[in-house]
Amino acid sequence: MDRWPARPSVTERVLGILAAFSPERVAMNLSEISRRTGLPVATAHRLAGELTRWGALERDAHGVYRIGLRLWEVAALAPRGLGLRESAMPFMGDLYEATRQNVQLAVLDGMDVVFLERIFSRDAVNVLTRVGGRFPAHATGVGLVLLAHAPHEVQERAVAGPLRRFTDKTITSGAELRRALAEVRRTGVAISDGQVELIALSVAAPVRDRDDTVVAALSVVVPAHGCNPQMYVPVVRAAARGVSRALGAPSLPWPRASSG
Repeated sequence: MDRWPARPSVTERVLGILAAFSPERVAMNLSEISRRTGLPVATAHRLAGELTRWGALERDAHGVYRIGLRLWEVAALAPRGLGLRESAMPFMGDLYEATRQNVQLAVLDGMDVVFLERIFSRDAVNVLTRVGGRFPAHATGVGLVLLAHAPHEVQERAVAGPLRRFTDKTITSGAELRRALAEVRRTGVAISDGQVELIALSVAAPVRDRDDTVVAALSVVVPAHGCNPQMYVPVVRAAARGVSRALGAPSLPWPRASSG
């Protein structure tokens, strides 16, 4: 992390400590926190102690700090997380039972997707995502769905790049991304084949809220070899429509009960 500018606020210092943790650095001692944040050891010690007393950090007997459960409790209250997850879980469960593959729910945050929930099995194809993790939107099925329905200025920012390459199949040019987003809008689904790992393919569909706005995307990730992605389109689309209905999407009302 870069050194702090002159006279950072207490809030900036506290957030800097929390931001120093990552999937690659889930545990740090005080010296590491000081080095990663650029804070003096005494300041890092005082702030880490306050965060620990509140529950944002946990400290073990060896003086190693980790993110505390109190942050998970607070984060679970985020409206784009809690309500979406609760509405989506029954349909994600149905999609998993129908496919026995990885099922994921994600939202857009800047040029990344953040995964809110995931269902997987040991026999499913390996994926690099995790709950609470983020990934560049252009390289994922859920990301292509969310970008395709994002405001024009967000799409233009994505097309302008840079677009990180993960495999030879990753979309890395603005023109290619623009075509891919147009195809998602035309078909209503995104098929991302080998963009992150060559062994995996994802099929994703949009989730709409009561304003008919696309607020999330649902996907299934399957082995790429010998796969016909079209066979997964109906079940993914049905699951995403189910979540949308649960969220009150007016364009997708629940079917009326038969009067006969």
